[in-house]
Amino acid sequence: MKRIVFLLMALTAIVFTSCDKTPKPNADKELQKQTEIAMQESNRQVGMPAIINFQEKKNLKWIYELCDQEDLVCYAYLFNEMQGTIGQYLGECIGYGIPYSTQFSNPEKMVDGGEMLGFSLHNYETVQPLPQPEPNGLFKPEGLSATWLIMLDPETKKPRPVYIEPQIIVSPFKLK
Repeated sequence: MKRIVFLLMALTAIVFTSCDKTPKPNADKELQKQTEIAMQESNRQVGMPAIINFQEKKNLKWIYELCDQEDLVCYAYLFNEMQGTIGQYLGECIGYGIPYSTQFSNPEKMVDGGEMLGFSLHNYETVQPLPQPEPNGLFKPEGLSATWLIMLDPETKKPRPVYIEPQIIVSPFKLK
């Protein structure tokens, strides 16, 4: 009989302690809620722009497709920051160059905060973004002003990667 009473008390305790307790709203959550309400009202009053031609999106699609051509030869120049003009001609290159801070993989991964401590909480509030290294194990810097450019070697015409830190101008036709 004592076992049944003890078991009943234990089950009752588990039921009452496992009830979902609603956390008190913090300032950030309250501000998010108010901002969402304001944005809904803004959308109701203003609406979406009357865009019917989608020209910018068409242009971006065209640029993406141009950049995807394997035989796209361009011409690279240094940008003269002192004069704000085109500077020295660097040579022919394939494509438009890739900013060095561009990452091959997602720069962040979502991790359950409990997993870092050796257990999982499975709670959306404990999931946090953490930096994720590139496949080579290195972490890319943010906002680095450098460019990888695949230059054509003037002697052999073979493509070779060149790392450039000064600002450059790349054009699909020769500039004057």
